[in-house]
Amino acid sequence: MHPLMIVSTGTPPPEIRARHGDYADWFLHALRWPRAQALVVHVDRGESLPAPETIAGAVITGSVAMVSERAEWSERTAAWLRTALHANLPLFGVCYGHQLLAHALDGRVDYHPQGREIGTQRIELLAQDQALSVLAPLPMHFAAHTTHRQSVLEAPRGARVLARTAHDAHHILAYGARAFTTQFHPEFSTAVMRALIMRRAADLRAEGYDLDALLHEVRPTPWARRLLRGFGRLCRTEIAAIDPHAAMARQAA
Repeated sequence: MHPLMIVSTGTPPPEIRARHGDYADWFLHALRWPRAQALVVHVDRGESLPAPETIAGAVITGSVAMVSERAEWSERTAAWLRTALHANLPLFGVCYGHQLLAHALDGRVDYHPQGREIGTQRIELLAQDQALSVLAPLPMHFAAHTTHRQSVLEAPRGARVLARTAHDAHHILAYGARAFTTQFHPEFSTAVMRALIMRRAADLRAEGYDLDALLHEVRPTPWARRLLRGFGRLCRTEIAAIDPHAAMARQAA
């Protein structure tokens, strides 16, 4: 069994990838999960996803693509996510992954009517959700990195809306006890967040953003990171339940 799968839905811009690595690198570093003990599937390149029962959990990354474009690879991934959710596979979707799972379950995803959200934002927790608290007992307000133009405009029926910002009403969605998605990016470092802001400097100025203020406000986001690491612990619990000997070997490695 592969302990954890990273569903990669794109690639960072070349200059950012050269300095900071690929999306999978960011997630595995944030999770403190060895790459040798993970399966990375690049669905945007046409790679096939395995049967949900062969993995212990899946993280779905962000992307420069847009869910509303309904690319063939994206729609195939959405169908797989529906199957995985019904199989009760632990899932954690971020940005594109957050939107794609909502789309897969008949939520509405499109461009946000107020435009882009970017930078380190104040997240407001709307409820102390028992399942979410198993991952991390979050405070009612915490910082998280964001960059997106599309959003979940209408959450799917049955999804629990757990957090928001002043800009976006759906920053954390939960489905049952083992599937969670965030519009914000718990995998971003401050260096990645600053690099993405600088790469979009001309567009941001044209949109009326104060670039210096955006960069000044970038700061560490430990609570967002703890949420992602809590999902990693959930996957390790899944591994231990299926194969305790393999789990012990990985912990010792």
